Amino acid sequence: MALLGHDLRAAVSDVIGGLRLIGQDGFDDDTRIQFERIRAAGEGLARLLEEGLSMMLGEEDFVATHPANVQLERLFYDTEMRWSGRAREKGLDFRMTVAPDVPRALALDRVALERILSNTLSNAMKYADSGVVGLDVHMAGNGALRLEVTDQGPGFSADAMARLFEYGGRPAGLAKPGSGLGMHITRSMARRMGGQINVENRPEGGARVTLDLPPDSWTIGEAPMAEPVIADLGPYRILVAEDNATNRAIIGHMLDRLGSHYEIAEDGVEALVRLGRETFDLALIDIEMPRLTGLEVIRTLRGGVSANRDLPVIAITAYVLRSNRDAIYAAGANSILAKPLAGIETFGNAIISVLNRQQVDLADIPRDEAAGRAGVPYAGLDRLLATAGPEMARELLDRLSSDLRTAERELIGGLATGDIAAIRACSHVLIALAGAVGAAMLLTLVTALNAAAHRKDTSAFARLGRDALTHLDRLISHVTHEKIRRGEGR
Repeated sequence: MALLGHDLRAAVSDVIGGLRLIGQDGFDDDTRIQFERIRAAGEGLARLLEEGLSMMLGEEDFVATHPANVQLERLFYDTEMRWSGRAREKGLDFRMTVAPDVPRALALDRVALERILSNTLSNAMKYADSGVVGLDVHMAGNGALRLEVTDQGPGFSADAMARLFEYGGRPAGLAKPGSGLGMHITRSMARRMGGQINVENRPEGGARVTLDLPPDSWTIGEAPMAEPVIADLGPYRILVAEDNATNRAIIGHMLDRLGSHYEIAEDGVEALVRLGRETFDLALIDIEMPRLTGLEVIRTLRGGVSANRDLPVIAITAYVLRSNRDAIYAAGANSILAKPLAGIETFGNAIISVLNRQQVDLADIPRDEAAGRAGVPYAGLDRLLATAGPEMARELLDRLSSDLRTAERELIGGLATGDIAAIRACSHVLIALAGAVGAAMLLTLVTALNAAAHRKDTSAFARLGRDALTHLDRLISHVTHEKIRRGEGR
């Protein structure tokens, strides 16, 4: 399944990447809308594929423990593009309203929300033969984010309403085709998000399906800037090692727009040759290449003596399961970009982030300046150190380093013996420490681990614990480097 998953991801990557290479300047309005519909559906397919593969390969908790920062304006734009086309095909009118007080960005489970919208809108358009299908998004009086899907169809029969959420609970003898799974999936996804689904027939005719997401099921995310900031890669020379022609075109197109100077290597052997004789600022290396794999290229580069030995490396791969990620980082990669590749803003910012972290390691850049240019993952620690001042900062770093290492030892011991009390205690400590220094991913993982310990759900310990230890190790390493940079570490 892992091997099939790689090929499925690669195929979807080619579809989405190809769409991104098509300019829309010459499109009329109808063609542009259909194009946007295909793009939105394709990107949704990629997310569903990722979730399905993760579940089949034993990583079903990843989305639940890693809520995404979702730009709601973009999400609802994609929703409108996709479903307005479906409505026109049926002779319906699709109308969507989003209240001005709805947050611009929320940290939540995007896949689950998209599945709820997909199933409820699909049902509404299936059963309504005329009129309007609506999606209304607003804040409810109790502070919940409320999404209401309405239609002007026949509504739900008493028999259908009684069995609405059952698996395959669709009444027999209906003229419309269907499997009866849509509302079952909708309720399952609502529960996963911590929300509530309500279904009713409207007095004026048709049905209303309401999803309420209470405030404790989401957090306010970072809102997008009014104009997306495109990274400037003009000063940098980049090696792109990629054997697939489509992916080379996609990456080259984005690097051209970002102003980068770049060279292409079509397999691993050519990549190593160029790395041995030329100077680059960064390498983008595909993991699956002929003659020499990306992992072998990275290992050889890190173990060699060339001037590029410490070159920042971003691995590009359709293998994104945990074991693959661990192997890539172990080989020496600085970061990973998953196929299908994200949009140009994310792509450019990922490169800048890696380049700036490398500059912080190699050059004597003032901390505040580096933090302003790079997406520093432990901004909370920087604020604490700045507030503490030079003398107190030394004591703070010593105490933090000691507490983190103690918690690490206790967590390793608790996980090894299945000691629920120990896991609860050390994860509680880590929640406070991770929150204080701004270690967002570690905070999410140890919070989930603490909750699992309270539930006595030992089946989650190994999975969450392994990831938590990985991020804890990175935080400890960051604190150690900070001590060294300040002249206090050995």
